[in-house]
Amino acid sequence: MIIRCDNCSVSLQLDESKVPNGNFTVRCPRCQNMLRANRDVNGNISPSVQQLEANQPAPAAAGAEQFAAKESDFEINNAMRSLLSALHSGGNKLDVNDDSSEKPRRVLLCLGEKRDAVATLLTDAGYKVYIAQTPAQANERLRDGKTEIVLFSPDFAPEYGGAAVLQQKANAMYSAERRRLFLVSLEEGGTTMNAHEAFVRNINLIINTADIPQLPLILNRAVHDFNGLYHYLNRGLGAEPI
Repeated sequence: MIIRCDNCSVSLQLDESKVPNGNFTVRCPRCQNMLRANRDVNGNISPSVQQLEANQPAPAAAGAEQFAAKESDFEINNAMRSLLSALHSGGNKLDVNDDSSEKPRRVLLCLGEKRDAVATLLTDAGYKVYIAQTPAQANERLRDGKTEIVLFSPDFAPEYGGAAVLQQKANAMYSAERRRLFLVSLEEGGTTMNAHEAFVRNINLIINTADIPQLPLILNRAVHDFNGLYHYLNRGLGAEPI
């Protein structure tokens, strides 16, 4: 039996005679990622990581044209502000505009029941939305390094342990990589913007499903605060804010 790691894509050869029935985990020898798989009573093995060979990155939702237009406008306006600032100061170096409140962003949705409603809401708010059906699709989309925000919920792909896979991936990231990903949990029992609970769980934001109508406002405020926290670090590293 051959499976692939959903974190580093290395292929692993397993001895089927030693694979138990039901749920089991295997540690990747390269990246130490824990791979979850399942073997039913008939001996059929259905690890979520096997989807990597067949799955494409999570596709974009409708509204890509709207995002492209907003992104183009933002880049043009940002360049004009920097140019005017340089001309006004008489400097030889263009100033970097740190106001990213209007920056169009890419968001990956790893949701269950609320997926369509959230996708429509964020698309209308100017986000470029990608929708993942499985952890493998989410992982492939994250590989491009352009997705800044991930929204996930406990009912995301439960047959593959979707929410747990995403949380594990976040926990395994190096700090420099983790700072570039804003992880949001959308859940019924959570308290919106509970900073302490989010910190304990190594996520950036918790939003209660009852607050979905205000999701764009909450998300923009939280990301703005996050960028403010890392303002000087990003400037020192020459990194763009999320």
